[in-house]
Amino acid sequence: MSSSTLMERAEVADGYRAGRTLPIRVELVRQLKRRRTLVMFGILAALPFVLLIAFQVGGSPGEGNTGVNLMDTATLSGANFAAVNLFASAGFLLVVPVALFCGDTVASEASWSSLRYLLAAPVPRARLLWSKLVVGLTLSLAAMVLLPVVALAVGSVAYGWGPLELPTGGSLAAGTAAQRLLITIGYIFVSQLITAALAFWLSTRTDAPLGAVGGAVGLTIVGNVLDQVTALGDWRDFLPAHWQYAWLDAVQPQLQWSDMIQGASISITYALVLFALAFRGFARKDVVS
Repeated sequence: MSSSTLMERAEVADGYRAGRTLPIRVELVRQLKRRRTLVMFGILAALPFVLLIAFQVGGSPGEGNTGVNLMDTATLSGANFAAVNLFASAGFLLVVPVALFCGDTVASEASWSSLRYLLAAPVPRARLLWSKLVVGLTLSLAAMVLLPVVALAVGSVAYGWGPLELPTGGSLAAGTAAQRLLITIGYIFVSQLITAALAFWLSTRTDAPLGAVGGAVGLTIVGNVLDQVTALGDWRDFLPAHWQYAWLDAVQPQLQWSDMIQGASISITYALVLFALAFRGFARKDVVS
């Protein structure tokens, strides 16, 4: 049995409260001050400006295309520009901050050899994981909110404030469009819970942050590739990647919930299993880092 485990089981001083150790606000401030957090938020905030420059240099999207899709409506209003930014980033770019914030959190402490000192503080293992998980998910959600908010501001300045023009025809009033964008952000966050859970579980299994983050991103890419294999037939319905763009039903004249509900249920189910494995495995782990 490791020394950290013995310390955790030792008699504690009067006034000690496990629930007061490693407060979430303290962990949040720690993570916000890290360079990787600032860099990740900076990249997401810069994406709308990159797309704006691309449209200015390359001309209006959709020129020469025979079909019409959401990307072709990017310059019609600020709401359309925000929706296009989500469409362009949901498949991969938004996966990276989720994997980073949830996969780097525990493994980084181990790589710095500070994990055993946190447990000797003493911070109960479940409390430590809970604080880090809440902060990781909070930062992931903040990243998903930051992108469309910046895109909406940039798009409104460049193309004007107006309704969300739908590629299939018709439009949604600005107020309705804002509600639909919130639904879209919420669904993307829920659909990425599987990536968050996978990264978090890997973070409790390895002392290498890059391994946890890279593993989660890599397996997410594998899921996207498998979803393109039509020979799998109905088996693809069990892949979270199969439902990652179900939020497009929110930018239709009539809001459709069926695909989003199915995608959310798949993601939440897998996520709960992986989170449970992370807590169970870490509770029995011999922490020496």
